[in-house]
Amino acid sequence: MMPELASGIEKVLFTQEQIEQRIGEVAAEISERYKDKNLKLIGVLKGSVFFLAELARRIRVPVKIDFLAISSFSNKSGAPGLVRIAKDLDDSIEGEDVLLIEDIVDTGFTLRYLLQTLSSRGPNSLAVCTFLDRNSRRIVQVPVEYRCFEIPDRFVIGFGLDYNQLYRNLNYVAVLKPDRE
Repeated sequence: MMPELASGIEKVLFTQEQIEQRIGEVAAEISERYKDKNLKLIGVLKGSVFFLAELARRIRVPVKIDFLAISSFSNKSGAPGLVRIAKDLDDSIEGEDVLLIEDIVDTGFTLRYLLQTLSSRGPNSLAVCTFLDRNSRRIVQVPVEYRCFEIPDRFVIGFGLDYNQLYRNLNYVAVLKPDRE
């Protein structure tokens, strides 16, 4: 790791080894649930890319992959606001078994929007897999069938999660120093 990346990090939450082990466990659960089915993984850009790639390599059933991107707008008080799709799926999900792949589930507002939007498109099934779950901040209860790790209410970076588009490429998850949050 480059020294300038380490300067903003308070502590490592999950090492590369812990991440690899847990993703393997989750992939095994998914493979068992979707055996004899074709599975479509939908990644939410940009944060889910690292997790989706690692997960897909370990799932032992045929998978298709597609992506969407969202934009969120908060109101002036910082409360969650409007969510919209900035980049839609390339292909239909009608009749597909879909697993939505998130980097982190926080308040639940964005995930609720995505689940409502995708379920209206007629998938055979729709479930959620998240790398990180910050359940302590949940405002809207949403179903999360698969999660790798629960995290505290801190700003985290690494393995796809960023701070001003930096740190996504770290192979571990770390807490950003409070003065950087």
